[in-house]
Amino acid sequence: MEVEVSSGSMTRKAGISESLVGAKNIHLAISTLPPGASATPHYHVNCETGIYIMNGNGRFLTGPNLDEDNRIKEGDFIHVPSGAVHQPINDSDTEDLVMVVARNTPTEIVIEYEKE
Repeated sequence: MEVEVSSGSMTRKAGISESLVGAKNIHLAISTLPPGASATPHYHVNCETGIYIMNGNGRFLTGPNLDEDNRIKEGDFIHVPSGAVHQPINDSDTEDLVMVVARNTPTEIVIEYEKE
């Protein structure tokens, strides 16, 4: 595994990436948010993302002003279209929120987002 960038309190470890295996059209990683933490609001301009919640529960904010508040829990799947603003939040006081994250490009372009 390869430790990658973090977003807010979220850390990500890649298992399949361009640098690890020469992947050209996929990236697969595990992202972890500690209890009570969140990623920064952001979007990806060059890829769509599939997320599987492995452990924990929380919220997944979406929409232009992060006004769509979606509850997430272990076993949920999330699709994030290219350009969609989003922010995962871990609501637990004790458990990590652990997500498998797959993208259709080996290198993502992330833009941090500020609420209007």
